[in-house]
Amino acid sequence: MGLTRVRAIFFDLDNTLIDTAGASKRGMLEVIKLLKSKYHYKEEAEIICDKVQVKLSKECFHPYSTCITDLRTSHWEEAIQETKGGANNRKLAEECYFLWKSTRLQHMTLAEDIKAMLTELRKEVRLLLLTNGDRQTQREKIDACACQSYFDAIVVGGEQKEEKPAPSIFYHCCDLLGVQPGDCVMVGDTLETDIQGGLNAGLKATIWINKNGIAPLTSSPIPHYIVSSVLELPALLQNIDDKVNMSA
Repeated sequence: MGLTRVRAIFFDLDNTLIDTAGASKRGMLEVIKLLKSKYHYKEEAEIICDKVQVKLSKECFHPYSTCITDLRTSHWEEAIQETKGGANNRKLAEECYFLWKSTRLQHMTLAEDIKAMLTELRKEVRLLLLTNGDRQTQREKIDACACQSYFDAIVVGGEQKEEKPAPSIFYHCCDLLGVQPGDCVMVGDTLETDIQGGLNAGLKATIWINKNGIAPLTSSPIPHYIVSSVLELPALLQNIDDKVNMSA
């Protein structure tokens, strides 16, 4: 781990600092209500939302070929078509997409205890937000949860040449903060991007947030530390820095 204290922390955004999954679920529930009350759908409403969820999870986004609004409206359009048959209904797809999106953004908030933690941590170390994803989508989330003021820098994967887990984006983050990889820790909920990326870049430590206590696949990258909530971070950092003092 090297004998330097932690100087910077890189945070993932989705499902690390904000409950993106929960917010998306709230959006789906609103769409189900709309389809049932305004359009008299029955169980097809849930089926459509489940199909969209699957399409979102398999989404391959190429920023140069599509705009995210068109792509995601198409998820809804296809799901409605696959479920109901008949002619494509782009207008209904748009209505569903924008309702899902606006509801989701309303529920993307930084909890008070997380704000307090970030404020305290920033007195000691530099903080950077490192999020993968489409520029527009991620910037809307950043605005919605109003997290800019808690960070020294914000890096969105969709605005860079490569996203997590590529080492280049981590080196870019180090350059922005004027630190070395060995000074930094990465905190996130996704083994394949956050943890693998931190390992690829040779960061001081990787911290995996495993909210649901799931057992990772044997082929998954192995984090240095596992916590069940981001709020366990301050105590853990104390522990990491104490190890440095003991070695010294």
